[in-house]
Amino acid sequence: MDAASDPEVFSVVVMSSAQVGKTEVLNNVVGYYVDQDPSPILVLQPTLEMGQTWSKDRLAPMLRDTPALKGRVKDAKSRASGNTMLHKSFPGGHITIAGANSPASLASRPIRVLLADEVDRYPVSAGTEGDPVTLASKRTTTFWNRKLLLTSTPTVKGESRIEAAYEESDKRRFYVPCPDCKHEQVLKWPQVRWSQDELPDGKSKHKPETAEYVCEECGSCWSDSKRWKAVAKGRWKAEAPFRGIAGFHLSELYSPWVLLRETVQAFLDAKATPERLKVWTNTALGETWEERGERVESGRLSDLLEVYGTESLPEEVLFATAGVDTQDDRLEVEVVGWGAGERSWGIRYAVLHGDPAQKAVWTELDALLLDDFSTESGRTVRIVSAAIDSGGHHAASVHAFCRERFRRRVYATKGIGGQGKPIWPPRASKSRGKDRVFMVGVDTAKDMVYSRWKISEGDGACRLPSDPSLGYDEDWMKQATSEHRVTRIRQGRPYTLWEIKKGFRNEALDCRVYATAAMKSIPVSSRRAAERTHHEVEPKKEALKEENQIERESARPTPKPDARPPGMIGNPATMRHSRLLSAPGWLD
Repeated sequence: MDAASDPEVFSVVVMSSAQVGKTEVLNNVVGYYVDQDPSPILVLQPTLEMGQTWSKDRLAPMLRDTPALKGRVKDAKSRASGNTMLHKSFPGGHITIAGANSPASLASRPIRVLLADEVDRYPVSAGTEGDPVTLASKRTTTFWNRKLLLTSTPTVKGESRIEAAYEESDKRRFYVPCPDCKHEQVLKWPQVRWSQDELPDGKSKHKPETAEYVCEECGSCWSDSKRWKAVAKGRWKAEAPFRGIAGFHLSELYSPWVLLRETVQAFLDAKATPERLKVWTNTALGETWEERGERVESGRLSDLLEVYGTESLPEEVLFATAGVDTQDDRLEVEVVGWGAGERSWGIRYAVLHGDPAQKAVWTELDALLLDDFSTESGRTVRIVSAAIDSGGHHAASVHAFCRERFRRRVYATKGIGGQGKPIWPPRASKSRGKDRVFMVGVDTAKDMVYSRWKISEGDGACRLPSDPSLGYDEDWMKQATSEHRVTRIRQGRPYTLWEIKKGFRNEALDCRVYATAAMKSIPVSSRRAAERTHHEVEPKKEALKEENQIERESARPTPKPDARPPGMIGNPATMRHSRLLSAPGWLD
C-alpha cells in the first residue's frame, strides 16, 4: 500500500497465496485515491460477473462504512447520481469496474489508476482484441503519474501473467528474524516439519498437529505464536534492481489466520493427486506449478496391467461410466470402473462398426450401456453415466440417442479446449437444435488422465486388465498416449495445448476423457455416499456364512418391479440431491 502511493513507483505487482489480503490491498488503494488523490480508476476483474460481485460485496460496504469515504460517492439507487454498479463518480474522478472477458468494458477511456485483480484468471484475449491487461494498460499512457497494481495467485510456470510481471520487478520478499539466533530468512515450505508414526505395514501416519517451523540457521523450532511474533518483526528486501516496478511475494506461511497444522493437513490431502497438489502449490505457497509428464510413452501403461475381467472386477470398483467417441464409420467405447479416491479400472474397450447415421450401431451401443458387470464376490456393477461426443458429423444422431436416454444419464457432450476449463460444466448448454449439450474441458481432462497414467497405488491410481481380448492391447496403449503438451505463443503470451503426435490416432484417449467427464457428472455427495455404504457393507458380507445369506434371501419380500429404466440414478430434475445408491440392485 505504501508502494501504491509512492511517486517513484509506477507499477505494483503482488504474487501471493490465497487469503493473505490481496483484495483488501486493492480496496484500500481505491479508498486512498477517492479520498486523498481523486483520479479516474479502472478496476479489472476476470469477468463482468466477478466485477459486479466485487462492487456489491466489497466496494459498496467500504464506501458506506468508512467515515472518510461516506457521502463522496452517491448511492447508485439515487436517480440523480448517474452511478451504476459498474461505474461510480466522485468529485475529481470515477471508478469503472470492468471484466477482462468483455472487450466492450475495455473501450477507450483515459485512466490514471489501473487495479487488476487475479490476472492469472484472465482469458488469453478479450474477444478478438488481444491481451486484456495490455489493452487496459494502454488507457493509462496519457498520465505521467499513472499507477498499475497487478495482483494474483499464480498458475502454471511459463504461462502465469503474475509470474512474468514479478520477474520484471525488484522482486521483494519478506525476511523474518529468528527469535533465537536473529538470522533473517524467507519462510519456506521445506522448513516446516512434523512427526510421523511408523505403522506395522511399513506405512507412516502423519501427525500434522505437531507441525513447527524450523530455523534454517540454528534449527530452533517455532510454534505458531512464535512464528507470528517473528513475522511482526520482519521486513521487505528487494532481490533485484528497482526500475519503477515494486514486486511482492508472500505465502500462506506468513498468514496470521492459518495454523501450520492446517497448511500441513491441506498438503497431505492434496499430495495424492497432481491436480490437487497443483492447486495447493498455487493457493498455499503462492508459487507457480511446473508441469511435468507432458508426455507419457505407451510402454508405461504396461505397468498398470492387472489380472481381472468383466465378471471378476476388484471389490474396490463401485460403479462404472462410459465414454463414446463418434467417427464417420464407427463408435468407439470405453467402460471405466471407479472407486474411492477416483481410482479407476479399465473394464472394456469396444469398437462398434457401422454408420452412425443408421440405427443399427446405436442399438448395439444401447445394449452395451445396459450391460452388467460384476466383482469377484458377485456384486453387480452398472454403467451409471455415459458421455457421447457430439462434435463430429453426426451430432443430430447423438442428440437423438441421448434425448431419449437423458434420465439414464446418457449425455451429449462436446469438447472445449483451454486451460482451466472444468472437466464437467455446472450446467448444460444448448445446441442449435435446442438440445442439451455438456461442454467438456478436454485439456483439463487430459491433464488429469496423463497425470494418473503415472499413479499405480493410492488415490487416483489407474489399472488396466491384462486380457487383450477386452480391448487393452498395444494399439490401445499407443492411442491412449498419442498426445503431448506443447507451448505456443499467441499475441505475445505463451499458452499450452494438447497436440496429437504425427502418425498417431487418439480415439482411445478421447474415450477415456469422456468416461472421466461422465464420472465428474455424478455429484460428489453421491460418490461419497457410495464409498461409505461400500465400506460398511463389505465387511459384513465377508463375515456372514453362506447358510445365513440363504435364510435372509428367503425371508426377503419380493420387491416391486422398478419403473425406472435400468441404470437410472435418481431424477435428473433433482440430480444434485440424487444418490448413486438409488439405482436398483446396486449392492445386491
